[in-house]
Amino acid sequence: MTGSTTERTRVGAPGGVGESPLRPDGILKVTGEFAYGSDLWMDDMLWGVTLRSPHPYARIVRVDLTEALRTAGVFAVLTHDDVPGSKFFGLEHQDQPVLAIDTVRYQGEPVALVAADHPETAHRAAQKIVVEYDVLEPVTDARTALLPDAPRLHPGGNLVRHVKVRTGNPHPTAEIVVSGDYEVGMQDQAFLGPESGLAVPDGTGGVDLYVATQWLHVDQRQVCAALGLGPDRVRLQLAGVGGAFGGREDLSMHVHGCLLALHTGKPVKMVYNREESFFGHVHRHPASMHYEYGADRDGKLVYARATVHLDGGAYASSTPAVVGNAGTMGLGPYEIPNIAMDCYGAYTNNPPCGAMRGFGSVQTAFAVEAVMDKLAAAVGVDPVEIRVRNGFSEGSRAPTGQVIDSAAPVAELVERLRAMPLPGLDRLDQRGQVDLRRLPGGVANTTHGEGVRRGVGYAVAYKNVAFSEGFDDYSTARVRLGIVGHEPVVTVHTAAAEVGQGLVTIEQQICRTELGVESVVVAPKDTQVGSAGSSSASRQTYVTGGAVKAACESVRRMVLARAAERLGTDEAGLRLEDGAVSDRTGAAITLVDLLGTDVVEDTVEWRHRPTYPIDPETGQGDAHVQYAFAAHRAVVDVDVELGLVKVVELACTQDVGRALNPSAVVGQIQGGSTQGMGLALMEEIQIVEGRITNPSFTDYLIPTILDTPPMPIEVLEYADPHAPYGLRGVGEAPTISSGPAVAAAVRAATGLDLRRVPIRPEDVTGTR
Repeated sequence: MTGSTTERTRVGAPGGVGESPLRPDGILKVTGEFAYGSDLWMDDMLWGVTLRSPHPYARIVRVDLTEALRTAGVFAVLTHDDVPGSKFFGLEHQDQPVLAIDTVRYQGEPVALVAADHPETAHRAAQKIVVEYDVLEPVTDARTALLPDAPRLHPGGNLVRHVKVRTGNPHPTAEIVVSGDYEVGMQDQAFLGPESGLAVPDGTGGVDLYVATQWLHVDQRQVCAALGLGPDRVRLQLAGVGGAFGGREDLSMHVHGCLLALHTGKPVKMVYNREESFFGHVHRHPASMHYEYGADRDGKLVYARATVHLDGGAYASSTPAVVGNAGTMGLGPYEIPNIAMDCYGAYTNNPPCGAMRGFGSVQTAFAVEAVMDKLAAAVGVDPVEIRVRNGFSEGSRAPTGQVIDSAAPVAELVERLRAMPLPGLDRLDQRGQVDLRRLPGGVANTTHGEGVRRGVGYAVAYKNVAFSEGFDDYSTARVRLGIVGHEPVVTVHTAAAEVGQGLVTIEQQICRTELGVESVVVAPKDTQVGSAGSSSASRQTYVTGGAVKAACESVRRMVLARAAERLGTDEAGLRLEDGAVSDRTGAAITLVDLLGTDVVEDTVEWRHRPTYPIDPETGQGDAHVQYAFAAHRAVVDVDVELGLVKVVELACTQDVGRALNPSAVVGQIQGGSTQGMGLALMEEIQIVEGRITNPSFTDYLIPTILDTPPMPIEVLEYADPHAPYGLRGVGEAPTISSGPAVAAAVRAATGLDLRRVPIRPEDVTGTR
């Protein structure tokens, strides 16, 4: 940890803020004992299966359920006619059918449901459903979709959102101009736990849904609308989540399971297999981008022009917000006085795209950082220096005109990277022979290093934290302090989804720090407490952490007021720590004696400072609450004959404001860095005419432990005065800068422009 301006002295019980206690779910997950959503089970439950469209775009002519209904063991076969409430759902636009009505707009769109007493029976019955389609020509390119003569995929047309950012001189000139056209492929979240859940009818017309998700209350809202029931009749509880990364923010089996459960009167379990998971959740938006930067002779940026097209796929999902992020932050963390940025999100007949870690900034960062390297070469300075000369600092104005009013240490981040020792070129083993394990492709004995070239690349990124553009972003926390047995126990209850990021640990740490009680119980995550928003946008530690902190402070005030009365002293001089209240003289009373059988409890709804919508014509406005900054240096070895790449090292520097849990912070940076590296080199859903051709982990490649390089990490802690404990969101920023750094290193090793990621062997060898 460096750059810290926060004290590390312990306050409250052990395992509080600033420490790294064991995760309560960690040992269970490592040993395989943790119960995930796919492990749910009830006696006499049925199995639900979804019939999906084989076509990217088609009209439904006829559906015949006869043979499916005749199958022994089948309890229900449902279509859109059986949806009692709203037939459409969606996060921002309710444009997606619960079950296809008259048109399917992407391969894999749900058409019908089956519930049976065995999963194989349900699958066989689904195969007996006869659906006659009138197949149409799909629209598969976002730019083509926005042409005037393109088929209208939705009544309002194919434009989901257009964000314009305009500042300064509309016709600037510059001494040095660099430009390029760039593409980013479709990335999958590739979480290991497939979509799963269990819907249980309550016998009175309501239903309980146990589901692996990221946002319980927005799920509840959409399920209630589809079922035509109030929130008191539809209760959600978080099941064990096997990873998310944005892919669980949209509904998957939620409504389908509930429909089958209510129709049959029996519990219904639905679990997707890996192939269905590729069709059953949104992905990262593919992007086509044109960038042009102008600068003076010293490399100081004068203007930026950019046009970004994001392929939203068949339905809106989070595309409006992703376009907002890509548009408002898609020019990188650099001071640019004159800007003309246009970002478009379009409907196509490709699979729906929505939230994924980095959320719009990942795509644009590949283009921005490539152009910045071009600018460095044109000016005659190194990649670090060009970023130092143009990088944000505290007080800089973002492209939206928003003043960055806390630390923005872009220069320090890249300079610290440059100062880190580079890995050596040692490729020999102890016998003096070439160690094939240290070469790209070496373990296959295809090379002895004849064509291997080393490259080093840098990239820096910034990312908004929490929801933006005026969204009412809040979280709710209920904190209870009481005596259990002969010790004080805190129970914290929020609806914030634990998706693997370690939030349950953070909730415990905050309670220990604020209430001085070691024993903290995290209640099950459900809709019986107010909304906590989504576990996305790097927001939960900030917003739910803020809510837990505020609820604890309220409980502490009540406890201290009671203690002041008992001790006959003023509250101002009292401290609550180590399970007791003490005054300046050392007089103390334990919480056991103070509370007895009483319980002190409060529920708090907490909001961060407000954000505001951007001006639709200029993109100006205080759209974001906070920014996180990260930088990477990648070192790669590239076999230019085979086209293979080995990432030798991936170093990162990141400002986290305050590390509430230092070990978790490092883990988040490691995970985010690996995910960004995966997009740079291997991860892409292959789409041909709207059809996914690689829906498996055999053909969709993700980095393994053997692909993951050493990761030197320096964590800076420049506290944000506006945030709880001074923290910044951590999880997304390293995903944004790691991939562009790897791509830059491959360019440095090969001398090639490489304008598309993921970079494939044929891109390096020129055999495409």
